[in-house]
Amino acid sequence: MIPHRYPFLMVDKVIDIVPNVSAIGIKNVTSSEPYFQGHFPQLPIMPGVLIIESMAQTAGILVIETLGSKAEGKAVYFMSISDAKFRKPVIPGDTILIHVVKKHRHGNVWRFYGRACVGNNLVAEATYVAMIIDNK
Repeated sequence: MIPHRYPFLMVDKVIDIVPNVSAIGIKNVTSSEPYFQGHFPQLPIMPGVLIIESMAQTAGILVIETLGSKAEGKAVYFMSISDAKFRKPVIPGDTILIHVVKKHRHGNVWRFYGRACVGNNLVAEATYVAMIIDNK
């Protein structure tokens, strides 16, 4: 549904989606992720910006599902990120549950709140804005 591919696909699957409302995605974090080679090799930690990216990709899937056939030829681009907080490190072997809620939509601009959890632990959260643009 989104154009991202390995090594930058940060959502393995979506397990729940309510068009125009919310989505829940999953990212299985493995030791073979390319960023672990250089991001604290002695203590591999998933970069926080990539956790935010997993939220954004999940939101992109929500947008595409919401727009349906109107999404053809469109792309979802970040505009801003605010109130990002990183609560606990994410390490190889973790499974991130990504919860995204659409907060507001004004034309082609969408605002989301996302949170990422490992088990019952909140590991990151953020509010972010994306714009839907023609990709032709």
